[in-house]
Amino acid sequence: MWRTGSCHCGDVRFAVRTPDEVEVEACNCSICARTGFVHLIVPMDDFELTAGADKLTSYRFNTGVANHTFCTKCGVKAFYTPRSNPDGVSVNANCFDVGQAPVLSIVPFDGQNWEANAAKLAHKSSPPMKGETG
Repeated sequence: MWRTGSCHCGDVRFAVRTPDEVEVEACNCSICARTGFVHLIVPMDDFELTAGADKLTSYRFNTGVANHTFCTKCGVKAFYTPRSNPDGVSVNANCFDVGQAPVLSIVPFDGQNWEANAAKLAHKSSPPMKGETG
């Protein structure tokens, strides 16, 4: 099902295709802990930026692989390109429109020890295998 969301001011809008129930990660790395980002990682084909491409600014640090995108007006990071899945998108599960969020199962992710744990996320942007739901 396609679901919609946005940054706080609404200038940046997105649509994302998800199953009715999804597992998301609450990361404790330096940037996620400060922004409250809850990761719903999806394949690029399951994400569409529907408004506000011209309202985005980006920030890169450490390896420079992750492209953290923020609304230039309100500062919210509604989605970004994660280092763990550079062929996918990580949507902030806190940014779904009212009534649009799937049922979320939130699991902790130890991003403070990112190098030791990154492989646990590496498959998240892969499309489901035949016979899998989602």
